[in-house]
Amino acid sequence: MATAPKLQKPDDEHVPSAVSSPAEKKQVEERVAISAGVVYEAICREGEDELKRPTSALAWSGLAAGLAMGFSLVAEGLLAAHLPQADWSPLISKLGYSVGFLMAILGRQQLYTENTLTVILPLLLHKNAATLASVAKLWGAVLASNLVGTYLFALCLAKIAVFSPHVQQTLLSVSSEGSGAAFGVTLTRAIFAGWLIALMVWLMPGAESSRVGIIILVTYLIGLGGFNHIIAGSNKNFFLVVSGAESWSYFLLRFFTPTLLGNIIGGVSLVAFLNHAQVVAGKEEGSKASQSPLAKRGAAKDAKRRAG
Repeated sequence: MATAPKLQKPDDEHVPSAVSSPAEKKQVEERVAISAGVVYEAICREGEDELKRPTSALAWSGLAAGLAMGFSLVAEGLLAAHLPQADWSPLISKLGYSVGFLMAILGRQQLYTENTLTVILPLLLHKNAATLASVAKLWGAVLASNLVGTYLFALCLAKIAVFSPHVQQTLLSVSSEGSGAAFGVTLTRAIFAGWLIALMVWLMPGAESSRVGIIILVTYLIGLGGFNHIIAGSNKNFFLVVSGAESWSYFLLRFFTPTLLGNIIGGVSLVAFLNHAQVVAGKEEGSKASQSPLAKRGAAKDAKRRAG
């Protein structure tokens, strides 16, 4: 009796493909989304480059970003001043909130909340005192210079009659939105803002031509949701303080402290830690798979085939 032929497991090389020409294969590669590992590596390299920059360069860049963020308040205030008093008005006026972010991010200026992800990935990867010191230096220089920039911009708006009294009053009204909330509420809102900004940074490497759209979408959501952002919010609260509508104790205790803590928690824990964990776990699983007996036999067969 004739024995049945043995069935052989197909190798990857013999799996049929729907495309055959080099042009079609290139088109497929262009449409395949980049992996989380590629995004992680791109952001990590950017973070390592930022950690190597001199403190003076970080400070000047942070000052420019703080000044640019002032235009979020101006744009939002101008839109609100020329819109009727209606329930739908914030849907349009909050688009102005994105203006400062567009200027700072597309201008490659240092914005503190972006660095809750960018420079944290190298720290999670290396975990040494030198990297921690570099992160602390960068955070301190960027946060301080961002705040100086927003204060100078707010001081200019409050003390110089740049706009008409109607627009000036609208700027005060826009700046006071959400003020007076309890510490816990402000902290929670800030966690959402830090989370969204860090997610925006995570999306950037694969965005290509959609970068502007992503920045507008994410920051518009932050503005519309009333989520507290430490730099954009500082510009508004500095304007209230300089105008005499709020005190410095209110700024430090009711806004700055809970907002800073919330942005750090949202950016570091909910984005940096989670995405670092998924990439590291993927690498460990891939390493285990490559060391399995089946994978080793497959590699030996491939090597033998190439040698033959």
